[in-house]
Amino acid sequence: MDIFEYSSNRSREITDLFYESVYAIDSSIYNDEQKAAWAPEPIDYGKWEERLSNKMPYMAFIKGEIAGFIELESNGHIDCAYVSPKYQRMGVATNLLNHVMFIAKNLGLKQLYVEASIVAKPFFEKSGFIVENKNIVYRQNVELVNYAMRLNI
Repeated sequence: MDIFEYSSNRSREITDLFYESVYAIDSSIYNDEQKAAWAPEPIDYGKWEERLSNKMPYMAFIKGEIAGFIELESNGHIDCAYVSPKYQRMGVATNLLNHVMFIAKNLGLKQLYVEASIVAKPFFEKSGFIVENKNIVYRQNVELVNYAMRLNI
């Protein structure tokens, strides 16, 4: 597995990976209406390209194929962390998180924080993050649950 900094020629692949990841979530966890609010269609690739150019995510590759990505903001906030359904449970998220932890430490950050989805919460807990709050957020008037979590590094 290789991890690289964002390259704009990968914006469409990252966007597609995000959508595939959201829509692959079991409907007993987030229903179809919630998934559509989280990842609305049609996909606005221009908006995503602009977002990714600002966020500059780190991308994990397996055999030349994008397997996941993670965003680390300068204040320690992890805004997005997604793994392709094809590569889940293969250490992609762990490698991406370890990568941003290394970078965060080199930047002198003392903590990382994230708003983790219901499906991401166990991963972040296993990685040492502590739940601070359960959040109810609304997108397109649809209720979504996530968890504010923090890790001292």
